[in-house]
Amino acid sequence: MQRILTATVLILAVAALLWFGNHYPWLLLLAGFLVALLAGFEYTSLVNLSGAKIPYWWTGIAILTFFAATFFTPNLQLPVLTLLAFSLFVISLFAEPTARVLKDAAAGAFGLLYIAWPLSLLYLLAAQSTGLLIFLFVCVWSGDIAALYIGRAIGGKKLAPSISPGKTWSGSIASVVASVLLGLLLTWFGQWLAARGQSILDVGLSLLQVPLFAALINVAAQIGDLLESAIKRGAGVKDSGNLLPGHGGILDRIDALLFAAPVLYYALLLQSF
Repeated sequence: MQRILTATVLILAVAALLWFGNHYPWLLLLAGFLVALLAGFEYTSLVNLSGAKIPYWWTGIAILTFFAATFFTPNLQLPVLTLLAFSLFVISLFAEPTARVLKDAAAGAFGLLYIAWPLSLLYLLAAQSTGLLIFLFVCVWSGDIAALYIGRAIGGKKLAPSISPGKTWSGSIASVVASVLLGLLLTWFGQWLAARGQSILDVGLSLLQVPLFAALINVAAQIGDLLESAIKRGAGVKDSGNLLPGHGGILDRIDALLFAAPVLYYALLLQSF
């Protein structure tokens, strides 16, 4: 029951954010920053448990700087990311033992690439169309729910037993199917509304394109889920945190989104060529 209540609150919060963000886009960037900050601190804790050492203050400043760059000069995302990574490398030079320098700098740079960058892309996706952002969430969440319940009901061969013993191939396949079906339904409904003057759910994709985009999003989401599971195993913990009752931490809830968002963003970019 606790898990359901938390999920309900999260869905309502995201729905409200998307509604108001459609009128005030900066709200989406602010929300992305706050989520990235919380997830970044959870990631820092996991990394520190794994043997590396990233200062929490650096995590906070780096994420703030990156999101500020996204808001003011989106084209400078990569240079800013590079400078932030090098700043941690310089800081790590003065750490003890010196053998940890590469591990610390690499873990910090990956954290920005893994968390801050994908969440900043949500703002850039919404700038194209709020419907795209809703499409992304629907594909990720429907796939996640299908994998959990259908995979549990059917069972069968494990997908990645050494990383996440609970995941099965049946759940993985059901997840892809659910994302495609819900993606098609959302796109059709968005087109129906757009024909009547309401464009908030307009995805901007044809019904023929949706299966490919939805499947790509789903596969990326499943990889993101497995990656976070591997990071937690390396840290020796079950959850990334305890901020969300019944769900663990922030990182536990957005792990799939962190891989899915870049895949959708660049798939759309490739489509434009």
